[in-house]
Amino acid sequence: MSERIDVRRTAKLFIAGAFPRSESGRTYEVNDHLGAFVANAALASRKDARDAVVAARAAFPKWSAATAYNRGQVLYRVAELLEGRVEQFVSEVRAAEGVTAKRATAQVTAAIDRWVWYAGWADKYAQVVGSSNPVAGPYFNFSVPEPTGVVAILAPQESSLLGLVSTLAPVLASGNAAVVVAARLMPLPAVSLTEVLATSDVPAGVVNLLTGSADEIGPWLASHAAVNAIDLAGADEDLAIILEREAAGTLKRVLRPTREDWKTDPGLQRLSQWVEIKTVWHPIGG
Repeated sequence: MSERIDVRRTAKLFIAGAFPRSESGRTYEVNDHLGAFVANAALASRKDARDAVVAARAAFPKWSAATAYNRGQVLYRVAELLEGRVEQFVSEVRAAEGVTAKRATAQVTAAIDRWVWYAGWADKYAQVVGSSNPVAGPYFNFSVPEPTGVVAILAPQESSLLGLVSTLAPVLASGNAAVVVAARLMPLPAVSLTEVLATSDVPAGVVNLLTGSADEIGPWLASHAAVNAIDLAGADEDLAIILEREAAGTLKRVLRPTREDWKTDPGLQRLSQWVEIKTVWHPIGG
């Protein structure tokens, strides 16, 4: 029997629920932690970033209008599908990060747990973040959280899966759509996650993944008028300064976390970063 030839992987983008190549045709090599070739990945361009924003903007109204309970069920379904592919993700995290099987397993299970955690909070955080406000007069006064819109996320560069999930899940749980730039040197677990999302109940366009250089793609996302907020978790100090300046032109919300932010236990602070508070007055009685 002849020796078979390996089927080399070409990791593609994830835009509007489909897996296109970069419109530029560019790719770059992805190596494992030992430097051995693993796959080619699409090198996203400005046009790809723009297409991803268009897809996210189109998907946002339906996703934000879904009931919070429904969003929680959808996110829980993502956790269910990940649970069935633990072995694959452990293998990919080990290859990308060079960690032991035990540590890779801990990271993958933590990622699954975070999907579950945010799924549980999807229909509960409004009671914590919102409020009923005392006012001087015959009125009810309520403060209600609403999703911000389209959030661009620069995923942590030092984490192939857990960092991405830790930044993405709260954005989705609060009803936003996302454009994510994966860790440049370790994109394959992120690409595999999009394969999970594509077969889950997450509507097409709610999550869009770009692979390549955050230095190249980031400024276009930061300056894009249809992007409402940006998470700089994966930006170094120099890039963060550039992106903050670009974001100022469209007055978008900017989250500039510490390097260790995503590693901490999940909390409502990350989730509440991606909502706007609407205050409603209503007269008491007829």
